[in-house]
Amino acid sequence: MTIVLRDPIPLRTLTGRPPAPGAAGLPLRPLLEAPRRPARVIAAFPSAVYLEMRVEPRAGTGQAPEPRVLAVVCSDAVRLPNALVLAATRRERPFRAVREGAEAWVGDGLVETEGLYVRARRWWDSVPALGPLTPAAAARGLLALEDALDEAEAAAGFGLAGHPDPETLAAACAAGDLPGAVEAAERIVGLGPGLTPSGDDVLAGLLVSLRLFGGAVRGGERAVWLAGWLGAAVTADAGTRTTALAATLLHCAASGAAGADVAAVLRAVAGREAPRPAVRRLLAAGHTSGADLAWGVRAGCRAVLALAASPAAPHRATA
Repeated sequence: MTIVLRDPIPLRTLTGRPPAPGAAGLPLRPLLEAPRRPARVIAAFPSAVYLEMRVEPRAGTGQAPEPRVLAVVCSDAVRLPNALVLAATRRERPFRAVREGAEAWVGDGLVETEGLYVRARRWWDSVPALGPLTPAAAARGLLALEDALDEAEAAAGFGLAGHPDPETLAAACAAGDLPGAVEAAERIVGLGPGLTPSGDDVLAGLLVSLRLFGGAVRGGERAVWLAGWLGAAVTADAGTRTTALAATLLHCAASGAAGADVAAVLRAVAGREAPRPAVRRLLAAGHTSGADLAWGVRAGCRAVLALAASPAAPHRATA
């Protein structure tokens, strides 16, 4: 369903021109439907601009409310779940006048900074529909995904190659071992360079797969349960352990919100898309981000099938 925002009372603008239309991911509703608040441009690239909200941490938590970072991206850029997508392509250079470190405003349906003025006119759903799936159909989909990843040599671009903790994390998830999964996950939060470190990309791919694929596969309830508790653990202090953008994406993944390329790969596992084109698009994202996300997706899907094949009552949290 398409939702159009009501125009707010006109305010003085920095740009002096009408806002460009954009389509916003649903995780951005708390930011865009709130009154205008200050933000800052934390990164500006030819295909994307990232803005961080200037907000006070919640009392007693030390954490800023999420989503804290909003991405404004070209139509042909990587579409993150926290993205406001323009109709313009990168060849049109819509961000040529945007400066890193510049002051910005977000809210009342608008994103505004020097050289950028956008209104969210539509919304897009970042939680793909996958199921229902039988375990046999899910296993066939996972095999097709693994063949496509092997053919594309995805492992060659994995940012944490040789590090023991991703494998430890994957094994703990497949066994339904929540304490072991949390321990391994906490060691890779923020691990690696860049706006989205490799460890966070692995976790994002894993969490969204456990939640969405687990919710689609018959008998996947344990995987969904695991995603809930593991997501709560890794996001509890992500704001102080990794970059602002990576923390926001971990929060999105924990709630089941996926970037467009990750969603396409999950739809491929569910038999709703061809796996090879979806894998190629994902692996093209970033320097190692695509391969890191793909590693997490594969580990999450494997864990879903392992848990569905050996159902057991999950451990309950104790006070």
